[in-house]
Amino acid sequence: MFFTCTAASHENCSHGALSPASDTAFPQAGSGHGAAVAGKPASAARKTGIASARGRQLHIDVHCHYQNNDVAAMAAPLKPFEREPSIVYANALTREVNQKQMRDRAAKLTDIETRLHDMDRMGIDVQVVSPSPSQYYYYADADFGRQLSRATNDRIAQIVAGNPDRFAGMCTVPLQDPGMAARELERCVRKLGMRGVEICTNVNGVDLADKRLGLDRFFAKAEELGVVVFMHPMGFTHADRMTDYYFNNIIGNPLESTLAVSHLIFGGVLDRFPGLKFLVAHGGGYLAHYPARMDHGWKARPDSRITVKKKPSSYLRKFYYDTITFDPGMLESLVSLYGARQVMLGSDYPYDMADDNPVRTIAAARGLDESQRNLILGGNAARLFGLKKRAAKR
Repeated sequence: MFFTCTAASHENCSHGALSPASDTAFPQAGSGHGAAVAGKPASAARKTGIASARGRQLHIDVHCHYQNNDVAAMAAPLKPFEREPSIVYANALTREVNQKQMRDRAAKLTDIETRLHDMDRMGIDVQVVSPSPSQYYYYADADFGRQLSRATNDRIAQIVAGNPDRFAGMCTVPLQDPGMAARELERCVRKLGMRGVEICTNVNGVDLADKRLGLDRFFAKAEELGVVVFMHPMGFTHADRMTDYYFNNIIGNPLESTLAVSHLIFGGVLDRFPGLKFLVAHGGGYLAHYPARMDHGWKARPDSRITVKKKPSSYLRKFYYDTITFDPGMLESLVSLYGARQVMLGSDYPYDMADDNPVRTIAAARGLDESQRNLILGGNAARLFGLKKRAAKR
């Protein structure tokens, strides 16, 4: 799923120095594996064109992360290891394993050539790259949070510009300040060409539908821009009973998504913003596979009907889900409940909780026909993220 540096001094994380963020977007480069060429603003760059897959369905991975070590170094004075639930609610062994994972997978997290090699091995044509969830930094003050977000987003834009046939980008925004979040989202979409935004399932332990956060301004902007809002947890926020056995990820992450989706539905967010496009990580958490209890409670109890006027499960058909279920039968169930048009290939690259062969997982779901598989493998993502096909160059 995700990993955060847990070393108090960060001395083992190979963090480098940070280049200052600016309003100048990264330029378009050629379709090879090289870095972007300096000198042209994003507005002058041609739009990302995604290559066709030479006679087969394009395989698009919508759940894959990039770790920005320069931004992590910039954020180190915030002491993330004292704030993030994935670290706070973890025992010593889990922290040790996580640190080893960071060392072992450093190249996969940060090096583009390594990433492209792995994509070819996995049969992935395109990654829609999102930041590491450990780099939300919602606990920073608003101005610093904006700086961190901008630096993260500018680097992802550079990655996409350097390899426009293989990557599209999602940004992060400082949700601790809805106004700043809306402005950064607009910058990322209009200037950097981002296709979506990744957000946590809560903001410093407060649910996304909570009026204290005032996120309607951000949701309105996301709806206006038509971007995908990718909800990805980073551990359960009240996990005193989940510190052992990596439970705060294994159990806590799906539980976080379940709560987030439920609050969005029962809090009326989808009624106020019916055009929002939410993508939920890890197969949608538990709720995607147990909607009947939600509907029963809504019918049986008036305290469950305060805001939401329609059967709660009807809203679940408006969400999008990745394929990270680790079980072809559960994937088939997800498609049966919500339709093949709502499900997209996801790997969670490059972490140890990833599905390292999502194409094979989809192929193993024998109950799906070819048209459904093609939608899940890439057809839905191409439509939702606005990815245009053109002649293959590789």
